[in-house]
Amino acid sequence: MRAEIITIGDELLIGQVVDTNSAWMAQKLNENGIELFQITSVHDDREHIINALNEAFGRADIVLTTGGLGPTKDDITKQVLCEYFDTQLIEDTSVRAHIHELYKERPDVLNRLTATQWLVPQNADILPNRVGSAPLMIFHKEDKILACMPGVPYEMKIAMEEQILPYISQFKIQNLKFKIIHKTLQVTGIPESSLAILLEEYENTKPEYLHLAYLPKDGIIRLRLSSYGELTEEEMTQYFDRLKDLTKDYLIADTDEPLEMIVGNLLKARGATIATAESCTGGKLASLLNKHAGSSAFYFGSIISYDNSVKEHLLGVPEEMIKAHGVVSEEVVRVMAESVRKQIGTDYTVATSGIAGPTGGSKEKPVGTVWIAWATPEGTTAECFHLGKLREQITDRACMKALVGMIKRLEVRS
Repeated sequence: MRAEIITIGDELLIGQVVDTNSAWMAQKLNENGIELFQITSVHDDREHIINALNEAFGRADIVLTTGGLGPTKDDITKQVLCEYFDTQLIEDTSVRAHIHELYKERPDVLNRLTATQWLVPQNADILPNRVGSAPLMIFHKEDKILACMPGVPYEMKIAMEEQILPYISQFKIQNLKFKIIHKTLQVTGIPESSLAILLEEYENTKPEYLHLAYLPKDGIIRLRLSSYGELTEEEMTQYFDRLKDLTKDYLIADTDEPLEMIVGNLLKARGATIATAESCTGGKLASLLNKHAGSSAFYFGSIISYDNSVKEHLLGVPEEMIKAHGVVSEEVVRVMAESVRKQIGTDYTVATSGIAGPTGGSKEKPVGTVWIAWATPEGTTAECFHLGKLREQITDRACMKALVGMIKRLEVRS
């Protein structure tokens, strides 16, 4: 079963708003066994929307749209859909009651434009939007469906999870053709080309309908194995286990979870805690560690010691050590990791110090040189990495190296 997404709004096409909705929706669709075939962004333009709908229905069983459902003149999606499905707008009393309840503390919002939100297409299935005024609409076109949602990300996510996906699930059961299975593992420490050579025989002998994708980013390569209905779960597991065995020397995880989530889960399983001392990464590592719900169980805090004076006064790095070895050195980063561990009182710490550029490098320590230290109950270790020439690339890669090193150290203890 195939799906397509159409995002509607001029703001997406001029770069004023970044389309984060589609990536999130794609993940949810795949989790529910639905192949996303294409994503299209269109203007708030009648002809553009109609053409996109015609093309999408020509390829997909399920079409999802976001955007253009507001009460202002530039939001024309509802009117265009009425034309497309040859219907008219009628008042929906349940939507009206919901909007009055939603804005009961804000009577100024209940004006003549807001009143247009409880006008809905007569031949659509109307689903409640718990957190917004734009109702969710489902249209049927022969044996296919169109689901329309607001473009505001938090509204779309709640709508998708509470209303649209359950509706699609029932539609899929009635029209199921096949099941999609994706399995992903993550490796590091091997170039993509070398990994492809390592897996050459595997790729040559696996069935043609079993797809293997290489997804490299920041020193991590995700290997995604995909079956679009040809294999059972048990058969897929056998091929995936063989892939894990072939990559065991480089394997970091056999799931597609973000690395910081894997670190968090390992820490929580041990009842352990972590803190960071960051220089070149400037708090990026801390941001990753507290990114997901539940991080308070293991993440305690950080000291962002970008300037040398902060390293000296807050982390106790001796001025003489910095003069002798430089701030980007094993000696300094070890002190940073051990000091923050002692001050914050965590089981584990990670410290980073490097040259993110574009200036500041030397022949001995070029731009991209990063030292990372891990302080653990077993002691402190440090490694030096050379992570490229671009500032953002260097800091992102440093965070990934720090997390990978933490995973390895935590898995040794398991």
